[in-house]
Amino acid sequence: MNMVSGDWAEVALKLGVAVVLGAAIGLDRELRHKSAGVRTIGLVTLGAALAVMTVSGTAGDLAAASRVLQGTLAGIGFLGAGVIMHHGRSIEGLTTAASIWTAAALGAACGLGAWQPVIIGSALVLLLLVVAGRIEKSISRPADEDSNVR
Repeated sequence: MNMVSGDWAEVALKLGVAVVLGAAIGLDRELRHKSAGVRTIGLVTLGAALAVMTVSGTAGDLAAASRVLQGTLAGIGFLGAGVIMHHGRSIEGLTTAASIWTAAALGAACGLGAWQPVIIGSALVLLLLVVAGRIEKSISRPADEDSNVR
């Protein structure tokens, strides 16, 4: 089915799910006062879904869809690099950068209507961000303690 003239409900579903997933990932980043939040990551998932949907229905041209997906994910890497900051000997923003890249992949999957990877991937992303974040926080020592332990 050509997405340009496709079913409005299907298009709305794909784009809507992409935005909601991006907003959920962005909310985690926002609550942790990171540089990319609800709007940024929501836009990343929406943009990736739009990019993939635009070409995915064009006469079944899998090569074109593959090139768009490759370009989208590579380009998002540059956006993610923009949130990585060096502070002396520490680096911040890697999780947010990885979240942005993963959000783009989820958005692309939404655009393709690949619902199983979307559901499982989203659950795993949120599990990693929320649960693993708490685990990391509980086992990591403050920087002051690290400097005194040498």
